Amino acid sequence: MGGLPVPGGTFALAYVHSMYGAASAELFTVEGRRFTMRAVVSTSGGVIDYYQLDGRRSRTPDGLWTLRLATPVGYDALDLIASPVGRRTLMAGGRCLALYPPSGSRELRLTVGTAPPGTPPAVPCPQGYRDLTRSAAG
Repeated sequence: MGGLPVPGGTFALAYVHSMYGAASAELFTVEGRRFTMRAVVSTSGGVIDYYQLDGRRSRTPDGLWTLRLATPVGYDALDLIASPVGRRTLMAGGRCLALYPPSGSRELRLTVGTAPPGTPPAVPCPQGYRDLTRSAAG
């Protein structure tokens, strides 16, 4: 599928939560070829409750809900299903790469590595997604 450079060792998976219709993102750090989910941020407190994970819940000054995981979750790979409904999007360094197809759904595996030749170009992130990660960074 492709990838994005990960400047600063952080990236996010942004999406629209299917139950709540809310813009949301899972925030990750990268170490070597492993990545760790550290937090979830959303425009809806219901999304934060949906995860039922232990951690510190808070609101940003912009009104976003944040859950910082008590026990971060590490991965070598993460299998996902992406569709136009949830609009899963990889975000890093202010750039976005849509992971979903124009219609239907796609199974994919998220890993950290070198992007293969022919990787689709990333584009600047939509304002709503940029706001999610900027507000939660603090």
